[in-house]
Amino acid sequence: MKKYFYPVIFEPEEIGVSVYVPDIPGCFTQGDSLEEALEYVQDAIGLMLEDVKPEDYPKATKPSEVDLEGQQFVMMVAFDKLAYDRKYNAKSVKKTLSIPAWLNAMALEKNVNFSNVLQKALLAELGVMWKLNKNRSKRHTLP
Repeated sequence: MKKYFYPVIFEPEEIGVSVYVPDIPGCFTQGDSLEEALEYVQDAIGLMLEDVKPEDYPKATKPSEVDLEGQQFVMMVAFDKLAYDRKYNAKSVKKTLSIPAWLNAMALEKNVNFSNVLQKALLAELGVMWKLNKNRSKRHTLP
């Protein structure tokens, strides 16, 4: 998956930084520091685009076309849909599949964890790096 870049308006406050994404209506947040505001705005973008297909994402305005006031400044901020989904949408979903009976019997005899094997195979097939946790596939490493 590719990354999407949006111009983001940062406005220093007495305490912290307010942030607004003009291309995504209603997408705003704030942080106690610039670093925190940057992290929070990436999450806010993900939240606002969570149910939107990537082909329907709003087109990004050029930073030079963003109107600023006072102490505001604009920065291009990356949104990585895959990283967002890994962080917030890692819940398991049930899948039904078919395998030959003889293979099922062998796997049951060896106490194979079917879910774990399927996850590893899908990750390998898709070329995605993901560290599987014993309890849950939650930890991740970006390629």
